Amino acid sequence: MSKKIIITIARQYGSGGREIGEKVAALLSIPCYDRELITMSAQKENISPEIAENADEVAANSLLYTLAVGSNPFGAAHLFGYTMPLNDRLFVLQSDLIRRLAEKESCVIVGRCADHVLREHPGRLSVFVYANLEDRRARVASRHDISEGKALDLINKTDRRRASYYNFYTGSKWGRYDNYHLAINSSTLGIDETAALIAECAKRKIGR
Repeated sequence: MSKKIIITIARQYGSGGREIGEKVAALLSIPCYDRELITMSAQKENISPEIAENADEVAANSLLYTLAVGSNPFGAAHLFGYTMPLNDRLFVLQSDLIRRLAEKESCVIVGRCADHVLREHPGRLSVFVYANLEDRRARVASRHDISEGKALDLINKTDRRRASYYNFYTGSKWGRYDNYHLAINSSTLGIDETAALIAECAKRKIGR
């Protein structure tokens, strides 16, 4: 692949977004980054992976967004004598890592506000994956071996958390169609065909 393509995937919980991202990456023979970003950021900051996992995609109770997107947020925080909450530090670390990966290679990045972090990147194709509630509920219940009632509670809780995280750190609205190039209902085509559609769109973008 001569031109770089960075596919960012935001997703409703239970829509199959992570699996779709992995399949898109396989179809295009490029890497997919999801939970790997947690491990890589934790290693860089010398944070326990378990602690980083708990803080991942959770908005902090702070007003550090302007520092987080600045050219040197750690330095700015130091000048103000302020120690960043772990959530903010992880957002900054992951954002920097996402930018570095995007400069280095074509890849698929799942979550972590990547569509916003890379909003100026010319090779970005941003996708929001959603699905019919009954499909999401069944998928989550099967994955975690729980009742569909508990699955629905988990869906609502996770989507609220993801929306809060995205809205807090980007100043925009999670799931709003005009934040993305594509919004796809994975229930319409299924996981494999949705991945194939996104991969084809990526190829067409590269070929323009």
